[in-house]
Amino acid sequence: MLILSVIKEIEIIGEAASKISEEIKIKYPEIPWKDIIGMRNRLIHGYFEVNIELVWNTVKNNLPQLLLLFQKL
Repeated sequence: MLILSVIKEIEIIGEAASKISEEIKIKYPEIPWKDIIGMRNRLIHGYFEVNIELVWNTVKNNLPQLLLLFQKL
């Protein structure tokens, strides 16, 4: 159940990122907008399979940095 919740949160983050204006994306190029949206798309559409290890690695290794970058917005 925990992994499903984590996946859902990543999907929400990706969906929100897809709604950000191009102006903001250009202003904050250090945020990996395409990667965030791409991860959301892979999770939502289930391309091949959801790689749980990749999800956990993303949460552990990328999400903390990403949250710091989002605080700039």
